Amino acid sequence: MATKLRLQRRGRKNYPFYQIIVADSRAPRDGKYIERIGSYNPNTNPATITLDFDRALYWLQTGAQPTDTVRNILSDEGVMMKKHLLGGITKGAFDEAEAEKRFEAWKNNKQHSTQSQKSKDEEKQRAEEKARMDAEKEVNKARAEATAKRKAEEEAANAPVVPVAEVVETVEAPAAEEASVVEEAPVVEEKAEVPAENVPAASEETKEEETPAAEEKKAEAAE
Repeated sequence: MATKLRLQRRGRKNYPFYQIIVADSRAPRDGKYIERIGSYNPNTNPATITLDFDRALYWLQTGAQPTDTVRNILSDEGVMMKKHLLGGITKGAFDEAEAEKRFEAWKNNKQHSTQSQKSKDEEKQRAEEKARMDAEKEVNKARAEATAKRKAEEEAANAPVVPVAEVVETVEAPAAEEASVVEEAPVVEEKAEVPAENVPAASEETKEEETPAAEEKKAEAAE
């Protein structure tokens, strides 16, 4: 019976996760399987992988063929590297201690690379967060300036309009007050004494006007 290591879909719509299973190559994708050896969740960053290392290695040694996706998962987890080293021991290229030493070196290097990549991702995320915050601050600043400008325009539009005549009266009022003060100030005139000789004699017309009035007074006194 030909066996395969493959993924079996689980999860809800638009949020799938997968089980890593050992199944007959003729079985349908979601059908009956022989053994479940792990799970794979691509919805997290990085993807979450759980794997039974020993059982995966066992099935590889018994001839189970992994699919491309499962092969990549097993390679990242070191199962493929372990199978390769065990093959070198079988061929007599090196002993078991050397194989274990090489595997530990590979595992440490893998962890270092993973940690470095994780640090880069975190740094990139912080940079993106900072850029987003700066952009948001700029937007808020521009919005505040626009609001202040609009408020100033509204206040200027709602301010009472002073007629031109009132402005002119306000400007001319101090001048009018100064003029009235000047008019109210007493004017002292010195009368020059005119000699009697220089007083002009009454004209004949004046005498004629005064004569009837004098006659009327005399008539009244006689009565």
